[in-house]
Formats: sequence, structure tokens, C-alpha cells
Amino acid sequence: MARKTSKKSPKPVRPQLGEGVEILNAGSVLQDPITSTLESNYMPYAMSVIVSRALPEIDGFKPAHRKLLYTMYGMGLLKGVRTKSANVVGSTMHLNPHGDAAIYETMVRMGRSNESLLLPFVDSKGNFGKAYSRDMSYAAARYTEAKLEPVCEELFRDIDKETVDFVPNYDGTTTEPTLLPVTFPTILANNTLGIAVGMACNICSFNLGELCATTVALIKDPDHDISTTMPAPDFVGGGQILYDEAQMRQIYEQGRGSVRVRAAYRTVPGENIIEVTQIPPTTTVEAIMDKIAELVKAGKIREISDMRDETDLNGLKLTLDLKRGVDPDKLMAKLYKVTPLEDSFSCNFNILVSGQPRVMGVREILREWTAFRTECVRRRTWFDLQGKRKRLHLLQGLAAILLDIDKAIHIIRSTEQEQEVVPNLMIGFGIDELQAEYVAEIKLRHLNREYLLKRTGEIDQLEADIADLEDVLAKPARVRRIIIAELNEAAKKYGKPRRSLILYDLPQEEEAEEAEAVPDYPVTVFFTREGYLKKIQPQSLRTAGAHKLKEGDEIIRQIETRNNLDALFFTDQHQVYKVRLAELEDGKVAQMGIFVPGRLGMDEGETILDMVLTADYNGHMLFFFANGKCAKIPLSAYATKQNRRKLLRAYSDKAPLALIHYLPEEMELAIRTSAGRMLLVGTAQIPEKTTRDSQGVAVVTLKKNQNITSAVPAESLALANPHRYRVRSLPAAGALLRPEDEGEQQMSLL
Repeated sequence: MARKTSKKSPKPVRPQLGEGVEILNAGSVLQDPITSTLESNYMPYAMSVIVSRALPEIDGFKPAHRKLLYTMYGMGLLKGVRTKSANVVGSTMHLNPHGDAAIYETMVRMGRSNESLLLPFVDSKGNFGKAYSRDMSYAAARYTEAKLEPVCEELFRDIDKETVDFVPNYDGTTTEPTLLPVTFPTILANNTLGIAVGMACNICSFNLGELCATTVALIKDPDHDISTTMPAPDFVGGGQILYDEAQMRQIYEQGRGSVRVRAAYRTVPGENIIEVTQIPPTTTVEAIMDKIAELVKAGKIREISDMRDETDLNGLKLTLDLKRGVDPDKLMAKLYKVTPLEDSFSCNFNILVSGQPRVMGVREILREWTAFRTECVRRRTWFDLQGKRKRLHLLQGLAAILLDIDKAIHIIRSTEQEQEVVPNLMIGFGIDELQAEYVAEIKLRHLNREYLLKRTGEIDQLEADIADLEDVLAKPARVRRIIIAELNEAAKKYGKPRRSLILYDLPQEEEAEEAEAVPDYPVTVFFTREGYLKKIQPQSLRTAGAHKLKEGDEIIRQIETRNNLDALFFTDQHQVYKVRLAELEDGKVAQMGIFVPGRLGMDEGETILDMVLTADYNGHMLFFFANGKCAKIPLSAYATKQNRRKLLRAYSDKAPLALIHYLPEEMELAIRTSAGRMLLVGTAQIPEKTTRDSQGVAVVTLKKNQNITSAVPAESLALANPHRYRVRSLPAAGALLRPEDEGEQQMSLL
């Protein structure tokens, strides 16, 4: 009899990575609350970005900046000659492992020739690009050279005297400073932009001389009025600051606010030329040129005949050629309003203090910096004090043997073992181990009276220095005087005149300014079925002959109006295009006119359904759909403050459009259907809808394959019995049209 074999269930096999290697818990689903996941994964990342990457600390630097500068300092580039930027980038990798591209970009921004910083720290040579140009890229690191600017001496002063803490680098092979012992408030000397997780910072730059003077004044008087010594920021690109006292006080006290900056320009005598030489720090030359070109193309700027970028080694220059008779100042006032030639710098002084992000005003920032610098000075003083105390202690031991040099020599010569020399000297002269060790290491040639007297002569000076250093540590006022002296020295050595001009009387100037009026005169507008528009003045129309039209085209709209009205063009793609008639050139009867779809940049194959002219956007638009519904939309829904040329979702796309009707005021409409019916509807019966793409309400009852054919003012028809067609409630089918009412009737555009 065969033995019955028992069927064993196979053991689950874990995924294998190799021989003897497996993935634990592979394929299993772990359930974890989202709060704990965010806390364990997202929050550490967010804090890392905030603390270690995006926000500057009180010394004015982000970690990437600090690592780069310290590497260059360690390479001897403060006093030495320039070296290839690639060498600096490679050396910085020991402290910053985030890639050579990021390191080099940081160096570029800190370079003098890039013109990003009011106070550059890198003495650059080669093509480092330009901060004010979007398209002027910097050269590769192998082609450029760099070293530290002389001002960096103030960044690293006494860094070897334990003025700041050092921590191991990312792999523990070396150390790097957590902060730099800066002798002036670099945090406000340069503009800094940082974007973290859930927060950001945007710090504007201030003139170094004014900044140091303000810091000194605040040290002496905490209630000092900052605006008296530092009236406004100072930008590397210059420009003109439109002074706003309320905004500046908000920045000084709260760290938030905005500074309006406009470009500086000059005119060339005898030529119709404007040369823009300074622009706001928030824009580029290319962005300005693109905006001006857009306005010229749209017909909003007609005074400029040509424009070119003539930036060279001498600096930025944007040249505008003007048409004859144009006032340059009036044109620039216009350009300030509609182009980035005037822009706002939004301030957000968010700074890390003791590892915590804080939004502070200028006053509080300078107070925190003073506290930081005070600690640096005290630590430096303590380091010097300890060094001099140690030196004094050694020299006091040396002075002890001065009385009997022969005895010291005898002790050394009579000692049999080397390790007993120091103990024997300690016993023989009553000195400690450090002193005895110092004496034992003196060279034989120095065992003369002259050398010993010179060394011991330092004792009096050391004692005086020690007393002075102890006094510094004991008196905060002396520490403050040291900080003030360093600030004054930095301002004297590295301070430069202000670059940004401050305009104080601009509010009165703006009140006096009058907006340039749009030319207003009577015109007659002709619009054709193919989308051509003619705007003709009455004098030209009186002496004209037949209209020139494209073959097969016809005029469907003729309106006597004014030149300063807006024209709205509704298309079959549920869009509306807007343009002011003044932006369209006057034409003649003998001309074909302006092809509107091409001028307004309509989509390919897009067709204009209706044109509406308005000055105040009063009235309504009626959109009749194939399902019998009608949407009554106020024309004001198409008015925008941004003067946008194109609006999407001009009407509903849920049902095919039957026809469009502009309703300047409430009236009675005669609506006809393909079934031979007509109904008279008071437009007040149709409720208004606030959204442009509303589907509307049911107005006409239609059967299958029926549609609305026309909608015209009832007063334009000579109806024998209008009561037959008038309806009291909606929707309605209307009444069959009688033969006596079937005369020629005005049709809509559709």
C-alpha cells in the first residue's frame, strides 16, 4: 500500500537582493497617522531648509555663503593673487557637498562684476554676468578667476581667537565656523532673498556709511531716530527711491513694508533720445524691453520709434529713440506707470537668531547684531587675556632663574636622567611645572644676561595689558567703545557715496500730474462680416466714394460714435477681445480696413460673432442658446482694471449659441423661431446673472430641430396686433406669425 503523502503549504518567499540578502517587511502595508508622518518626515525637512539653507543669520550670511567665504579665506585669497574659480569651487566641496553648480552660482552673485551686491565680497575677473540682465550669462568656472575683496578682512578679524564657535563639517574631516565675527552689520549691508518652507525673507541693502553711523547712534541712544542717519535703502543699481515716510518707519520698526524705486534716465541734448542708466533692483533690462515692445505693438505707446540695449563695459544703458516733438519727461512719467521702469521692493526682514526665525525691524536687528558683536569682542578679549596670563606666568619663572643662572646650569648638568630636569628645577627655584618646562627648553645661546633681561622686561608691559583687558571685561561701556571704533573704521575704509537718489517731493508732483487724455473726436465705425473694421472721421467720409471690401464681404454694422470708446468682439470660441478705438488708426473708405482677428491675436479659425462699443460698460448682453435659454449678463462683467485684451469664458459653452444681442437699456424684444412663431418679451422679465458663463433661464419653448432665428426691438416692427405675440410668463412658445406681420424684418448679426 502506497504511503499517503501529506501536502505541505509552501512558505512565503521574501524578495531577494542577492545571496543571503533580503528585504524585511517587503510587500507589507504599514498604516501610520498622517500627523505622525508629517512630524517625522516633513517637519525635519522644513526645519532643515529654514535653518540650514534659506534664511540668513545675524552675521548676514546663509550657510552656503559662509562656507564659500571661509574656504577662500583658508586658501589665502584675502591677501594673495586670484586663482581659478574652479579651484575655489572644488575646495568648497569639503564644506558644501551640494554640487559645484550651486557653489559657483553663489560665488557669481557675490562677485563685484555681477553687480548683485552693494558691498561685494569676491574680487572677480572674467565674465560673471550681470544681475540686471536676464540673458547675460556668466562664464564657466574654468574661465574666471577670483579672490576675496579687502572688506572681507572685517569678516574674519580675530576669527582665530575663538570669537565664534566651530563645528565639524558634514563628514567630520575638518571644522567650519557657525558664524563669522563681522565688525559691521553685514546683514543690512547687502540685499538677501531667501525662500524657505512656509516662510521667506527679502532684505534690502543700506549704504555702509549710513548703516555704521546709525548703529553707532543706536549704541549711544537706543531711542535714536533712525531716519535722521539712514533715510532710506541704497541699491547697487542706483535708481530713484520715492520716499514714503510711513513705509520707511514701518520697515525700521516692524521689518515689513515696500520701497518704490524708479529708473534714472538722461536725455541727449539736440537729439530725441532717452538713455535709461539705472533700473529698479526687481527687474531686468530684457523685461523692460519686452513690456515696452508689447505696449508699442498694442498701440498704447506711440512716442517711441526705436529701442535698443547699449549696455557695455561702462555700465547699463537702454536707449529709446523718440518721434519728433515728443516730451521725454512726459513719456517717462507714462512709462513709469505701465512698465517695470518703476517697481516696488517688498521688504520682509526674516532672520535667524539663535536658530529661531524672527521678523524684526531695523532697530531690533541692529540691537541683536550689537549683542552678537559684544559677545565676539568679549570672547576675543578673554582669549587675549588668557594668552597674556600664560606668557606672564612663563616669564615670571624665567625671572626666578635670573638671580642665579649658574645654579640653573649646575642643576641641569648634575641631573643624571632627562626626565628629572624639570622636577629638579622646580625644587631648586620654587617654580611650577610649566615654568620649569619653559626654562628647560631655552637654547644654550640664550643663556646670557642680555636675553634674559629682555624677556623679563616684558613683565611690566604684560601686567599692564592684563589689567587693561580685565578692565574691558568688567566694564560694558569699554566694550561698546571698541565696537564703535571698529564701526567708524569700517565706514571710513569701505564706505562709499549713496547710489540711490531719494525723491522727497514726489507726492505733490503726482498730484500735479495730469493723465494724458485719449484723443476724442467723432468717428464712424464700419464692421464687415469677414472681420474688417474701418474707423473714419466725418470729413473723410463726406468726400469718399464706394467702400473697398474683400470679395464676397459686406458691411454688417455701421455705428456713429466717438474715438475714446472701447470695442468688444465676441467670438465663436466663447471668448471676448477688447481694444480701445483710439488704439486703432483712422482709415479711409478706399482702404480695406483693419483685420481685427490678426490685430488682436485671435486663435486660428476663430470668428467674430458680434461687436459692441461702449464708454461706461452700462447695459447688458443677451445670449440666446439653441435650447431656448437666454443669459442676461451685465456688460460691466467684461470691464477689468488690468486692461486685459482677452477674456476667457465670455459666455456659456453648455449649449450651442443661437444669437447675441446688446441691450443698452430695458426694452421689449421680438423673438422669432424657425417654427414661424414670434413672441414679444420684456427684457426686464429675464433675470440678470452675475457670472459671464451662466447658462441663463428658459425663455423660448422649442420643439426638436427648432431654433431661434432673430431677436430685434419690438418698436422697429409694424405689427398689426402686437397683443397676440406678447407673453406674460416665461418660457413661452409664442404665437404663429400672421401674414400681415411677415414683412421684411431686421435680423441680428447671427
